[in-house]
Amino acid sequence: MKIKILIVLIALAIPQLYSFTSVKENKKNAVEKNSALFDVYAYDVYNCLSFENQALDYEVFKKGLLGYVGLKKDKKLARKNLLTIIDYSVSSNEERLWIIDLDNKKVDFNTLVAHGKNSGDECAMSFSNIPSSYQSSLGFFTTGEIYTGKHGTSLYLHGQEEGVNDKAFERYIVIHGADYVSESFIEENGRLGRSLGCPAIPLGVHENIIYAIANSSCVFIYYPEVDYLQASTLLDESAISFDDFS
Repeated sequence: MKIKILIVLIALAIPQLYSFTSVKENKKNAVEKNSALFDVYAYDVYNCLSFENQALDYEVFKKGLLGYVGLKKDKKLARKNLLTIIDYSVSSNEERLWIIDLDNKKVDFNTLVAHGKNSGDECAMSFSNIPSSYQSSLGFFTTGEIYTGKHGTSLYLHGQEEGVNDKAFERYIVIHGADYVSESFIEENGRLGRSLGCPAIPLGVHENIIYAIANSSCVFIYYPEVDYLQASTLLDESAISFDDFS
């Protein structure tokens, strides 16, 4: 009798087990399909971009685009066509900031940008979310309002990743112009000048950039820091669907 009951229970469980396995397999297949479609989308946009000065690494662009899609999905972007990427893995002597018009698939700006003085000398290597650390922060930000401060026309940044950059506003991490962000400073000092943590940009072009990206566009500050790259939910391809970027 006990054996018959056991056989019946197993028979009843098999379809449910198969159904559960099918659901998991279907979900896995959907994630893989979305990931493949996103790769095609990212490469299509990147392949249309013309880099006249410093080329942006494709993998960095792809990560920036992925976070942009995530922020757009969460309705955190009012300016849905602009993506600003800063690649702090590149020397400060190179033009490592790009502003990309995703609708028209073109690079609007490519220029120098400073990192925090405690993040490194010519190259940035250390990052922080701690006030008064004078280090740059990584991750995804949205731009805020324009204001006039001690550096003239400046732009607030709002960090979108808890524990990574969410204290940016409190730390006064802003985009502003600075005279130490220039080719002449590099020629005299062997490297670009450094900020107190802000992504400072060259005078002369700073106002054009600030007015272009103000009021809720996406900014991605990259460095190949393994802990961040693995933990960031905005870099999780499984969190987006085809509808989010199609």
